[in-house]
Amino acid sequence: MINLNSSPVQLSLRQPDDWHLHLRDDHLLKVTVPHSARIFRRAVIMPNLSPPITSIEAARNYRQRILNQVPTQLSFTPLMTAYLTDSLPPEVLEQGYSDGVFFAAKLYPANATTNSSLGVSDISLIDSLLETMEKINMPLLVHGEVTDPGVDVFDREAVFIERYLQPMLKRFSNLRVVLEHITTKNAVEFVETSGFNLAATITPHHLHINRNAMFLGGFRSDFYCLPIAKREDHRLALRDAATSGKPCFFLGTDSAPHVRSQKENACGCAGIFNAPFALESYAEVFDEEGKIDRLEAFASEYGPLFYGLPPNTNTIKLRRNEHVIPRNYSFKDHDLKPESFVPFHAGETLKWFAEAE
Repeated sequence: MINLNSSPVQLSLRQPDDWHLHLRDDHLLKVTVPHSARIFRRAVIMPNLSPPITSIEAARNYRQRILNQVPTQLSFTPLMTAYLTDSLPPEVLEQGYSDGVFFAAKLYPANATTNSSLGVSDISLIDSLLETMEKINMPLLVHGEVTDPGVDVFDREAVFIERYLQPMLKRFSNLRVVLEHITTKNAVEFVETSGFNLAATITPHHLHINRNAMFLGGFRSDFYCLPIAKREDHRLALRDAATSGKPCFFLGTDSAPHVRSQKENACGCAGIFNAPFALESYAEVFDEEGKIDRLEAFASEYGPLFYGLPPNTNTIKLRRNEHVIPRNYSFKDHDLKPESFVPFHAGETLKWFAEAE
């Protein structure tokens, strides 16, 4: 439980985990890994690299590359996921899960988001994979959007739930499923009422911004993500869900860094890099909603409960301490050319600051 000091300017909470994280690969790991490891003890690592993580060996190697970049004074456990394709053999999932290499498997509808062109073209083609996962109790993580060009981009989550997710859950009623980075009140209501073994992660950025944020003073590519931010009534529904104290909703940042040259070009990449101050961003929301006492459960307890893992025993400290978020994080790429990531809340002042105790 959160222990409030005599003054409400500081609180201590169990160390949280990030149940949805993109770290990218190679030289970028040197920048991304320390930001997440600073606060989070465990993180579910997304497999949409190029090429994607579709083998046990690839997952092992990627995990080691991540571990190589964890600062020596920190403890950080990457939980690896398999990238589902139409032709992935079920035996790969079963062996990888049995060996403790794969923690879960990720369903990307083909062409739904970054590096998803090799994703699932038709959910009916992966019934054998879903049967195997249900049998071995392996969690399924879902990017819940249709890619039908006839469906408005702002409706793609709601249509996916009705057209694909609900029928899939009826066919595989014992499957553990996380609908990731939900963005609509439709998703909130479905997760709350479906009756299936279903949970959802909620990002910090979808709690702070609605779709107007992308068009303030021109197109703001730093606020472009997938699923795309929706109308204000959906944002408010997400804030209600995150702060509700319901264990079906828990933290998953979906921090998805892209270097500046990929965010600002003729076809800017979708993704928001929120890892540097993700917990602080969530704390702002819970504080604004008068529910700061519920932050620990959302960030540190409900995820482990759903996944059947013990909660962390270490604690972190949150202090009321206004600080300005850096406008960018500069580094050199593999050719020693200057590059940078722009973080969520860049140039803004946050009221909370998190640090290890």
